[in-house]
Amino acid sequence: MRTRVLLSVIGAALLTPTFARAQSAADSAAIRATALDYIDGWYAADGPRMERALHPELAKRNVFSDPSGRSRLIQMSAMTLVQGTRSGGGSQIPAAQRADSVKILDIYGGAASVRVRAATWIDYMHMAKFNGQWRILNVLWENDPPKR
Repeated sequence: MRTRVLLSVIGAALLTPTFARAQSAADSAAIRATALDYIDGWYAADGPRMERALHPELAKRNVFSDPSGRSRLIQMSAMTLVQGTRSGGGSQIPAAQRADSVKILDIYGGAASVRVRAATWIDYMHMAKFNGQWRILNVLWENDPPKR
C-alpha cells in the first residue's frame, strides 16, 4: 500500500505541468534589444545606449596567446567599455563590415545566454533580469582567426 501511494505521488508530480520557468516572447524581445543596444551602441559610439545594456558589475574577457604562446587574459569593466564606446568605439569599422546577428542560446527564468556575431569577433554573453530589466553581466569574446 505504501509503495502504491508513493508511486501515485511521484506520478502526479511528473504529470503536473510547470509554467514557472517558461520563457516569454516579451523576454526574448527584451534580451534581443539588450544585445543590440550593446553591439549597435558600440558601432554608433553611443555611450548611453551601451550603458543601458550593461550591469554595472560587468566582466568582459578575452583569452589570447602572447608571442611566446602563453595564454593571457584581457579584462574590461562596464566603465571601461562605456568610456571606450564614448571615445569612438566601433565607429571606425566600415558600415559594410558591421554585423549584429543575435542568437539567444538559452533562457531559464531570469538568466539567458546569448551569442552576438560582430564585425570580426563573436561575443558570448550571460544576461540576467535585474530589477525587471535584462542586463549583460558577463561577456567572453573571441576574435576571428587571422586570414591566411
